[in-house]
Amino acid sequence: MEGSTNHQENDPILVNPELNIWEALIPVFCLIGMLAFNVFVFGDDALSGSNQFILLLGGAIAAIVGVFNKVKFDTMIDEVANNVQSTAGAILILLMVGSLAGTWMVSGIIPTMIYYGLQILNPTIFLPATVIICSIISVATGSSWTTSATVGIALVGIANALDISVGMTAGAILSGAYFGDKISPLSDTTNLAPAMAGTDLFTHIRYMLLTTVPTIVITIIIFIIIGLNLDVSGSTDTSAILNTIESTFTITPWLFVIPAIVIFLIVKKTSPLIALLIGTLLGAAAAVIFQPNILAQISGVENLDFISGYKAIMNSMTVDTAIVTDNETLNDLFSSGGMSGMLGTIWLILCAMVFGGIMEAIGALARISSALLNLFHTTFGLFASTVFSCLALNVTASDQYLAIVVPGKMFAKAYKDKGLAPENLSRTLEDSGTVTSVLVPWNTCGAYHSGVLGVPTLSYAGYAFFNYLSPFMTLLFAAFSIKIKELNTQTAKA
Repeated sequence: MEGSTNHQENDPILVNPELNIWEALIPVFCLIGMLAFNVFVFGDDALSGSNQFILLLGGAIAAIVGVFNKVKFDTMIDEVANNVQSTAGAILILLMVGSLAGTWMVSGIIPTMIYYGLQILNPTIFLPATVIICSIISVATGSSWTTSATVGIALVGIANALDISVGMTAGAILSGAYFGDKISPLSDTTNLAPAMAGTDLFTHIRYMLLTTVPTIVITIIIFIIIGLNLDVSGSTDTSAILNTIESTFTITPWLFVIPAIVIFLIVKKTSPLIALLIGTLLGAAAAVIFQPNILAQISGVENLDFISGYKAIMNSMTVDTAIVTDNETLNDLFSSGGMSGMLGTIWLILCAMVFGGIMEAIGALARISSALLNLFHTTFGLFASTVFSCLALNVTASDQYLAIVVPGKMFAKAYKDKGLAPENLSRTLEDSGTVTSVLVPWNTCGAYHSGVLGVPTLSYAGYAFFNYLSPFMTLLFAAFSIKIKELNTQTAKA
């Protein structure tokens, strides 16, 4: 993930001795109940605003519980402010992704990806190929966010053209994207998990491969089976679509240079914000060079001049932009919301941080994690409690980092007391905290990927096989004591 810059790994966990477990769970049960009813009423439109208000209501309930347990209102507001501050990086990246998507559309970069992709990828191999492509990009960049914002958008476009379910496609994209997010040494969560558990980065990565490789192999096999049985209702003859793209845009392989530059910058550990800004500006330059006719169409002029070109590029970065073709399907595909298209996702993240911040301030997160820790006494129980704790925090705290940091702090001593090497904890944190964040609509990751790909979380969640198989894989290894590394005597004494 490439989200917040403040991972809160050095912040103390707030413990409230006045709060019991049932009081800590009141806001959780209320939130889940209200969100379930809201989704039942609004369906996919729930993310248009009503879910955001439900999160604020959940925060209000948590605040009432806090007041009854002697937590000052100012303490809650301060923790909310800290949580919101921690999302500054994610919000800026979302805005920059919106502007990048806009300039990459009007410059022809995304249409060019779709044009060549349609000629290479047929419905039978499309889904497993999507997993593999996104796995390679995410390992190279260490970022599931960048993977979605670049090749992910193009792959959703290709799926639309091939009449393949965008829910399936988004599930395949995120399966591959989170494979790399888990194992790439460039990923911040891959660095954060061993830091919390007390092991080193490459020990963590090697140990995590034991559960990650079987999971991604199973995922690819599932998508191969789906591909072989895919019943595409539309015609797989894409010649008409290819002709429309070619007649509307100037299609050239030179446009691939710009995504390659962005990926290269991220591999070289350039700040994602800087890399995305450079990608946006290069996209704007490419639009002027390769697509002056598109800029003229957007501006509504016959002859493009400096002012109308400037307005077209700025509009593509900031507001809704639509490119008209003679194909209705492509008209929907060749549109972008720019920065304004990301405001709903940002709104969701801010409201989620209000709920998570108050839950942390009243000591509910610590109480829930502690209860889970005390619930199990066997080795398998310890792994299971870690998994459930990570899942609970992804739902309640709405932040991937907190789902790693809080259990990492809470369980580190328990693993040591059981004589288990710290990489057991770090692997479990990633297998359950990192990958499941994208399955929660109001989590920062779920909100981000849903917004960028234009696919509701509930539409892709069932197809993100890698993401929900990972926790089961780590529990399977624990249940049968497969590759469970123990502390050696000297390490245990230290």
